[in-house]
Amino acid sequence: MDALREWIQSPAQLRALPLERLPGLANELRQRLIQSVSQTGGHFSSNLGAVELTIALHRVYNTPQDRLVWDVGHQTYAHKMLTGRMERMATLRQRGGLSGFPHRQESEYDAFGTAHSSTSISAALGMAMAAKLNGSSQKSVAIIGDGALTAGMAYEAMNNAGASDCDLLVVLNDNDMSISPPVGALNRYLGELMSGRFYAQAKKLSQQLLRNAPPLFALAQQLEQQAQQFIQPATIFEKLGFAYTGPIDGHDVLGLVQALQKISQAKGPQFLHVVTRKGQGYARAEADPVSYHGPGKFDPAFGLKPSTASPLTFTQVFGQWLCDMATHDRRLVGITPAMREGSGMVAFSQRFPDRYHDVGIAEQHAVTFAAGLACEGLKPVVAIYSTFLQRAYDQLIHDVALQKLPVVFALDRAGLVGADGPTHAGMFDIAFTRCIPNMSVACPADENECRQLLSTAYAQDHPVTVRYPRGAGVGAKVSADLQALPFGQAEIRRHGQGVAILAFGPLLHEALKAAESLDATVVNMRWAKPLDLELLRQVAQQHERFVTLEDGARMGGAGAAVLEALQDMGIHKPVLVMGFEDAFTEHGDPQELMQHYGLTATGIHQRMAKAWPEFYVKPVLRKVV
Repeated sequence: MDALREWIQSPAQLRALPLERLPGLANELRQRLIQSVSQTGGHFSSNLGAVELTIALHRVYNTPQDRLVWDVGHQTYAHKMLTGRMERMATLRQRGGLSGFPHRQESEYDAFGTAHSSTSISAALGMAMAAKLNGSSQKSVAIIGDGALTAGMAYEAMNNAGASDCDLLVVLNDNDMSISPPVGALNRYLGELMSGRFYAQAKKLSQQLLRNAPPLFALAQQLEQQAQQFIQPATIFEKLGFAYTGPIDGHDVLGLVQALQKISQAKGPQFLHVVTRKGQGYARAEADPVSYHGPGKFDPAFGLKPSTASPLTFTQVFGQWLCDMATHDRRLVGITPAMREGSGMVAFSQRFPDRYHDVGIAEQHAVTFAAGLACEGLKPVVAIYSTFLQRAYDQLIHDVALQKLPVVFALDRAGLVGADGPTHAGMFDIAFTRCIPNMSVACPADENECRQLLSTAYAQDHPVTVRYPRGAGVGAKVSADLQALPFGQAEIRRHGQGVAILAFGPLLHEALKAAESLDATVVNMRWAKPLDLELLRQVAQQHERFVTLEDGARMGGAGAAVLEALQDMGIHKPVLVMGFEDAFTEHGDPQELMQHYGLTATGIHQRMAKAWPEFYVKPVLRKVV
């Protein structure tokens, strides 16, 4: 690995490398990726599939002056390695280390921060338009996967780009995968577009045979181009105003360089269709790209270890509840925007295929599709990550809440998500859902409560979100029935004096730990909307001060709801609102981050001592020391 370790520290050095050494460099880079990600965990199969494309792009384009915008960005590890970050790969996705996605503050080569899908073409078009207005020769390239093309935003951008006459290249990295298997008519269209793996492999074989006879190779290239023009109808991309090239083999680095060199000299919107394989170069990932999408640490010699018995995760609790409720009620319909595995819907999709709908990476459509189902008397359950619901906010308000339609939103990954960082953290859902009329917001504290509150939400005649974190909780035993908890009702979990801690969601357990030495009352609020006003008034009459605790944004969150309610009641008592401050969270280990943000039992003590030093030293509280 001499080239990577000792010489290739920037794309400028890559561009100076003899052309014939690029295939060897791709092999070295792929092996380094396998070694690195197996030691840190992270996105794996997608990165292995993008090695040759990454090398070719940096070879042809004058980065960082020319802009590369990577859609989603989870496939950029090779890009990071080639742009001066090789030695920091051991810190990947750890606090203070490299981000798992492009990050503008991390490197000048990261032209645009990404992590959510289908934004690349819009951003790259903006950069291309800026170059045109500034009279610059700067090039802009968007690299987008076939899964991301299921989102309408990509077509909005292409529709705009086709009429703009900007020098923009869109590279379609067609690996026939997103995270879950791809769905929809577009995927079938791409499969029919003279591509598929058969076309690319047949073309590669013929090239290998004919390279030894240059005149025949040149003739074959000319005949292929003429045949494509004759038998291939105008593609949807050409109809949108792009000059279409492809499909070409995405693992032939020399062929990629040749195609990109030609395209880079062309004017106007260009579209390059590249066929790749997720997991390329590591047989286990090629065979099972879903399992190797985002693995933890593993030994490359043996691959992923079989799953061992472990506590149920909130996602698994949801998946089992969904199947049980579907058995009980034939009206239930499950919807996911391309996150079948991540949202725990694999078993549901297998047991109830007629009631399972993966709509692709199309959150806006998913929500309005659910609204239409609800209009006809069905009971849709939308399984979606908290951060991805942000992409469908207008539909949530206009199409669901305004019409008071009974849609359940199962919000996975609420609160911190750890290594994926701020782009995937569910910081804002309490704040942006509780302000919507007709919407209720449930915050289960443990696994069993999650199941029970899902049943409560399902029984309502209006939209309800049930938010829960990634991973396992405290290991609460989960009941097998579909018993619901009372709607909008909180519970006192510990009786104390002086101060009452109002906990929303899983942080209840940190509150209980802190309360032991504080002799504080702890209330499991369960609902951020509606609040249990009767219990809140009762607790206010019996305590001098409040602490509210939530794993979401303080501004507009559950603590703010408590302040509003107390104000409306005419109750004026000190309230310490604890949650995430007005800043985006970092990436890293979730437990380490919770300590950093003070959302632990120790953090509660420290914040109270700082806010109320005179109260904190009362005799009843001295047990804290």
